[in-house]
Amino acid sequence: MKADKKTSPTIALALAGGGPLGAIYEVGALCALDESLAGVDFTHLNHYVGVSAGGFIAAALANGMTPRQLCKAFIEGSPGTADYFDPAWLMEPAYDEFVRRGIMLPGLLASVGWGVLRGRTSALRALERLAPALPTGVFSNRQVDTQLARLFNQAGRTNDFRKLRCQLTLVATHLDSAEAVAFGSQGWDHVPISKAVQASSALPGLFPPVAIDDEYYVDGAMKKTMHASVALEQGVDLLICLNPLVPFDATAPQIPRIVDGGLPAVMSQTFRAMIHSRMELGMKHYAHAYPDTDIVLIEPDHRDPELYLANTFSYAQRRQLAEHAYQQTRQLLRAGDTSLTASLQRHGIQLRHDVLNDSKRHLCAPRKLPSRLGQALGTLQDVMDDLSHVVRHETRLRH
Repeated sequence: MKADKKTSPTIALALAGGGPLGAIYEVGALCALDESLAGVDFTHLNHYVGVSAGGFIAAALANGMTPRQLCKAFIEGSPGTADYFDPAWLMEPAYDEFVRRGIMLPGLLASVGWGVLRGRTSALRALERLAPALPTGVFSNRQVDTQLARLFNQAGRTNDFRKLRCQLTLVATHLDSAEAVAFGSQGWDHVPISKAVQASSALPGLFPPVAIDDEYYVDGAMKKTMHASVALEQGVDLLICLNPLVPFDATAPQIPRIVDGGLPAVMSQTFRAMIHSRMELGMKHYAHAYPDTDIVLIEPDHRDPELYLANTFSYAQRRQLAEHAYQQTRQLLRAGDTSLTASLQRHGIQLRHDVLNDSKRHLCAPRKLPSRLGQALGTLQDVMDDLSHVVRHETRLRH
């Protein structure tokens, strides 16, 4: 039921995808927003919409986990703690997929070989007929389902959309029809939340499609970047959007050109530009189609090289990137954007300037490196942390 706008505005949060970096950015940004905005509780919003990596965060917030708890679980958590989620779980090879496709290979080779011998199959056609033997994903993301189910089945939480006190929508793409599916909506709320997150974050090529009720689903960002219309169609007073992926502006002096980074840099910039242009069109449509809703968009600075050049698979670097997102969001709020401030104030939300102006605030405790030797040791410690983390992960896989 929609709340009285004068006393309690209806607020929705839409979180876009962006892989490991997207999740790290959103955790850091949400921690900054949570402590800097008086009048909004990010664990008691009316509607949460999550796509891909944003689905992790949306599902946790809907289950009552605060942004700081999310930081502890995803960024700073220690193995063995109740809320710990290890991103290395996403790097487990998709052994089942390799075996399943490998079993098909002998039959396909025999069929292709027979066709070649009879002169009925060209070399190019032979390669095409072998395509079904190629794995649909390199890594397995089944631990997303397993570990989030463990996380959400703890006391006070739920892995059932129907038992949440708020509306949670996790968007995936139905592979055979290419249509968006809103898990959590009527008719789709029987699917466990953890399984919906797994489907929504199954990036094609990286992870195999996820089977649900004999159908296959992949990353929800295939159709739209944010899918905020799911919340807007139900009617909300304020929509807060977080988008972690933006194209990088490398035109500033002393910044290497994109082309200097080779194919990975060019492909990353291309993907970011395509995703962001699609989102910009969506935001313009939302503003026109839903004039009664205030829409606030939070995203990284296009000229920020730290997030763009980051190695998001570095275990030690996660703390640094989350801290950077946290401080960057604080700077955005301090900048005094009048339209942003006005949109928030219309719904009783005030900026806490005492918090924003406190230069000693950090998301993660800063490391003190007083000398070059200390800096070198700090870098060495980061490497050792990464190695230790990999060893622990491999040991768990073997046992």
